[in-house]
Amino acid sequence: MFRQNRAAAVRLTIAATTAATMALTLTACGSGGPESDGVVSVWTVETQPERLAIQEEAMAAWSEESGIETDLVPVEEDQVSQLLSAAALSGDDMPDVVNAISPGLVRAFDRDGYLDRDAAADVVEALGEDTFTSSALELTSDGDELLAVPSDAWPMLVYYRTDLFEEAGLEPPTTYDDLRAAAEELTTDGRHGITLATDAADPFTQQTLEFLAQGNGCELIDDAGTATLDSPECTETIELYADLAGDLSPDGTQGVESTRSTYFAGQAAMAVWSSFLLDEMAGLREEFTPSCDECGGDPGWLAENTGVVPVVEGPSAGGEAAGYVELVSWGITDGADPETADFVEYMMSDAYVDWLSMAPEGKVPVRTGTADNPTEYTDAWSELEIGVDAKKTFSDVWPAEVTDTLAAAPESADRWALPQGQGAILGPITSELPLAKAAADLGSGTTDAAEAQTTMQDAVADIASRD
Repeated sequence: MFRQNRAAAVRLTIAATTAATMALTLTACGSGGPESDGVVSVWTVETQPERLAIQEEAMAAWSEESGIETDLVPVEEDQVSQLLSAAALSGDDMPDVVNAISPGLVRAFDRDGYLDRDAAADVVEALGEDTFTSSALELTSDGDELLAVPSDAWPMLVYYRTDLFEEAGLEPPTTYDDLRAAAEELTTDGRHGITLATDAADPFTQQTLEFLAQGNGCELIDDAGTATLDSPECTETIELYADLAGDLSPDGTQGVESTRSTYFAGQAAMAVWSSFLLDEMAGLREEFTPSCDECGGDPGWLAENTGVVPVVEGPSAGGEAAGYVELVSWGITDGADPETADFVEYMMSDAYVDWLSMAPEGKVPVRTGTADNPTEYTDAWSELEIGVDAKKTFSDVWPAEVTDTLAAAPESADRWALPQGQGAILGPITSELPLAKAAADLGSGTTDAAEAQTTMQDAVADIASRD
């Protein structure tokens, strides 16, 4: 499915001294064959010290087994695009593989001719297509041609207070109508029905909007590259966002920090946030802990009284409602050392559970298992420890219903522009944030839903028309 005759398909030149300073070189005996330089260079955007340590250990094990050295270079995610472009121009410092890159970066790197599609297809073929979730392969492909090797994912979720919902006799917020009704019912003098992002300068706001859009079939752009935010489906999505961000959500600009703190303080009955909230809500990270009245004597109280919803179905979904999932991948570069595919296979098999353990709440496996044991990796992932300052397994904190929902989220995922083959538009959409700006105006009440929709449509049409 993912084979092809390969064609050449978001920063500063990497000076040798800088690369040497950044590189964490793991040396093993031996070298590769005549077509190998004996070293696989890996750029990682997982740059936290504890995550680097896990990667170093896995790479050292592969080096010992293969006889090939590895060179691990930490690169911040907001710099990787420009750094890769500079490396390509210099011709000397290109990595063999870049890990944990987003769908937008995958499309951009493929467009610029940096990725080896055949190598990615070889890895997936060797591991077994059937061992990956179908949506992960689809969202990492251009038509039938795989661009990179999908690794893991995190979903956006609606978090809701199960105790408040039960007391009010409300249904879980799985539809537009139920979400709106719950936000209205649970908005009181001392509490908001929901807290969601309204920061014009934060991609989190656009992610929140897209999360709601995916549940109603509201698309950003069509196969021909024409903006489609003027559709009836998008009208319903934008009207819902306007209702929620208006009188039912806190006043002022809301972003990552404020939405989390509002929900943690018990000042909102619902929140839209990524799955990275799960360990913090369980009181396992001292920097961010629940502060609600009931949480004082029981740090796990909020987790015990919170449910999660990965898909909110809109009235026009027609049974095709989807969720928002950020999928990250291994991008093997054009001209990479021939041993690189073997290395990625190792990281997606022998070292896969270790990789997921870096942040299990935000690294949901998209390779669920092996041909012999189809749920091997999902089963192992569900028993991993979450947390930063304290550690507990998923099952110690969250009921099976939550972990099952999280594990299944990638299978019901979709994203703007990718299925239409228009993934390149995601770069400027994310960097310029026109949708976040229009959504912020909705939240502040300076514009209405119809005006915001026109602004969004015009902005996407402008970006799509650029060469």
